[in-house]
Amino acid sequence: MAEVYTVAIIGSGPAGLSAAAHAASLGLSHILIEKTDHLSDTIYRYQKGKHVMATPSVLVLRSDCDFDAGKREKILDQWNQDVAAAGVNVKFNADVKAITGDKGAFVIELKKGDPVQAENIILAVGTQGNPNLMRCEGGNLPHVLYQLDDPGEYTDEHIFVIGGGDAGIENAMGLIADAGQNNTVTLLNRGADFPTAKKPNVDGLLTARDAGRIGVVTESNTALVEPGWITVETPQGSTRYKCDRIIARMGAAPPRAFVEAAGVAFASPDRTAFPTLTPTFESTTKPGVYVIGALAGYPLIKHCMNQGYDVVEYINGNTSLEAADEPLLKDKLKGLPGNKSVAEWLEFLRSHVEILNGLSPLQMREFLLDSEVRAYSAGDPIFIRNEQGSSLFGIASGSVKVEVDPSNPNVTVPIGESSIFGEVGLISGRRRGATIRAADACICVEVPRMAALKLMSQVPEARETVNRVTTERQVLQIFKSGLTPADIKDVLAGAEVKDVKPGEAIITEGDLSDDLFIIRSGSMIVEKTLGGKPMFMSYVPAGSYSGEMAMIERSPRSTTVKAAIRSTVVKLPAEPFRELLKRKPELDKRMRDEMKARREINAFVESQQDKFAGAVDMYSSVANFLIKQGIGEATDVLLIDESLCVGCDNCEKACADSHDGLSRLNREAGTTFANIHVPTSCRHCEHPHCMSDCPPNAIRRGPDGEVFISDACIGCGNCQRACPYGVIQMDKPPPPKPSLLKWMLFGMGPGPGQPDYAWRKKAAAKQSSESPKLAIKCDMCSGKSGGPVCVRACPTGAAIRVSPDAFLSVARIERSAG
Repeated sequence: MAEVYTVAIIGSGPAGLSAAAHAASLGLSHILIEKTDHLSDTIYRYQKGKHVMATPSVLVLRSDCDFDAGKREKILDQWNQDVAAAGVNVKFNADVKAITGDKGAFVIELKKGDPVQAENIILAVGTQGNPNLMRCEGGNLPHVLYQLDDPGEYTDEHIFVIGGGDAGIENAMGLIADAGQNNTVTLLNRGADFPTAKKPNVDGLLTARDAGRIGVVTESNTALVEPGWITVETPQGSTRYKCDRIIARMGAAPPRAFVEAAGVAFASPDRTAFPTLTPTFESTTKPGVYVIGALAGYPLIKHCMNQGYDVVEYINGNTSLEAADEPLLKDKLKGLPGNKSVAEWLEFLRSHVEILNGLSPLQMREFLLDSEVRAYSAGDPIFIRNEQGSSLFGIASGSVKVEVDPSNPNVTVPIGESSIFGEVGLISGRRRGATIRAADACICVEVPRMAALKLMSQVPEARETVNRVTTERQVLQIFKSGLTPADIKDVLAGAEVKDVKPGEAIITEGDLSDDLFIIRSGSMIVEKTLGGKPMFMSYVPAGSYSGEMAMIERSPRSTTVKAAIRSTVVKLPAEPFRELLKRKPELDKRMRDEMKARREINAFVESQQDKFAGAVDMYSSVANFLIKQGIGEATDVLLIDESLCVGCDNCEKACADSHDGLSRLNREAGTTFANIHVPTSCRHCEHPHCMSDCPPNAIRRGPDGEVFISDACIGCGNCQRACPYGVIQMDKPPPPKPSLLKWMLFGMGPGPGQPDYAWRKKAAAKQSSESPKLAIKCDMCSGKSGGPVCVRACPTGAAIRVSPDAFLSVARIERSAG
């Protein structure tokens, strides 16, 4: 009769082998089932020579197998020795087909060989056998790989690594480790940040990028794969690159069909969801089946090994065992009111903060290690208007109040229990837009930006909640008219968030669609066909809406609306919105008034086309030229009217004299169309590229939208490389100049403006120390009275600083026609 094991462990990765080794040390009858001929296939398939990290460093390792940071080969050798020394019963080359039976009498059917019987089953199969595949055209070509075994195999190739997680970064770094291989390697990352990767990996990647050893393209998607080429989409548009090989490391999903067939339920239908488990790793729907490791949502090796040890203790009856991270969580929660245990606090926070509802108790433990929980008394400030901050807050109990009127703190809007706030700073990087205080005694969870991005990338419910709340608040802010969340509930029920590529239309002239669109990020341009060709009509910035004419009048679309840059829009269904207008006459009147104004503008442009076709054509051409120069993502841009400019360079000189002797603009550089010149000067982008990778967080956004560099700059140059417009320079402040009076009376010093190189070098030689180079860019003369000095110093009025929506207006046609 076949032996019935106390525990059968399926999968010999870090979690499984740790469980098997501890079962052996306790003398429990066990079997470790592995489908390959070696232990820990995931680690085994790491690239040769890969350095394996032992994070988090603060977590104590609790396992019968040793583990410390080191090379892949060394770790595998150590584990083989540990498993042999412990006397683990391993069955290699055993591929599991199905699990049947119940607790105490499970049967594990194998594809080959006799079935295995066990009282308890530990699933430690991981997720690496089910990688996320490329879905673009050409993604199935033979040069697209999902595994990198030996980086040394490839030489003299253009290689793209897709994925900004640990696997992608480590593969990319392995491919550039030997410069003699002469590979040109580029890593593509979908987001601007790397929330799921370990910090040492991210730091190493960015250091290699800064040294010119690797290319990194963030906020990118693969649009097309062809033999020898790859087309990549970024916020600026599409670019085609030479590409011999693609290593796609875009994560993996659990082997859901196999796990569900065993009776284990998942948290949601989403492909990336994890099984629902008790705090002791047991399935909530199949008693006797325990899930640990990456399959449970814990991909870090040290976590996995601790779980392997703990789950065997639980099966053996030690239900009082505390998790290895218990002391860390106790210390983090000790200042909160009440006398709750860690488990009680975790469940309280999970169930009372909406964005955490989708987390399992195990995921909550990992999440809380990265976050902070604080108690506030009524009136305590949580953050202050104009403070720098990008963390997200969740309200676990009580409520907060938002001071919406800076001049009157008594005008407030409440946010209640379970909701979130701070999402604007998380998404846009802007300073806090309002002061938020505790309305009464409350408990809030503060989630740092990287932890919040990780949460949103891994937990669909959290991502959907942030999107829904952001959409709700944006709708209320844009349409005002006394609307409440209850008023727009039906509208939001059918809302859809869409990413739009540059040049892609959300509305097409003549279409019968009637949905309304909110521009969440990016910007749109509106065009109308006149005289057989598209004419630029207007510019629609983020925070605006479009499509109201067709929605209200049920008429065909009168214009085409398309993205100027990569944008995100919220599509609101027409019928619920029309019902909202019936219930809210004030909103209906306001939107009809705005619609009337837009229709008058359209009619004016059409009339000017008949009377002043040249002026309209010129206006449309200039507008399209500016959009191509990136004005679509600007919030404030310097333009020069060359018909008025006399070339005196007063603008540059004034800029230098008001900024430590260094000008922040180059008048002659840049591009020109007709009489409009776009000099090299910061555009203060809505979503600044320069802010995406600033190690000391020195690049900030001021209360008026200006993007500036603080004294915390370390001169790394990341911002200069990230800026697509070349407006950031690395330089050091020149030595102090003699005063203007001394220059005028005695000829001392170089005179007004930025000193030339010869004077700077000579003056610097007299100083005892030399200043390091730092990042320098336009700050819109923040803190200086009177506004930008470049504009004030222009004697002819040629220089202007404007927002795109103000400049790209129909008034330009009227001026040209007149």
